[in-house]
Amino acid sequence: MDALGEFIRAQRQLAKLSLREMASLTSVSNAYLSQIERGLHQPSLKVLRSIADALNLSTEQMLAQAGWMMRGNGNGRDTEAAAEGDTEAAIRRDPRLSPEQREALLGVYRSFVADSA
Repeated sequence: MDALGEFIRAQRQLAKLSLREMASLTSVSNAYLSQIERGLHQPSLKVLRSIADALNLSTEQMLAQAGWMMRGNGNGRDTEAAAEGDTEAAIRRDPRLSPEQREALLGVYRSFVADSA
């Protein structure tokens, strides 16, 4: 739960949303969102979907972060997509990077991945 909470907090901060703004977008109380971010509660699927929508993430990314979805089915494409998602998630979680550096690095990474496809 700690990793999921950290991921959600990092994504919220990247989106430059306060807890109150996120609560308004998700219809989830800011107190509960804070508890999720601190790893004190595991959110329901409905709450995860709402958070994903507010952060412009796919529900699949949130489910994978929560450990509720297995990545990859052996055909190679899912494995590639999971690796891309893992790389982007690692960039988003890196505390050494400023939000602006994260966005710049994600842009460069995505352009390289798109060029190789």
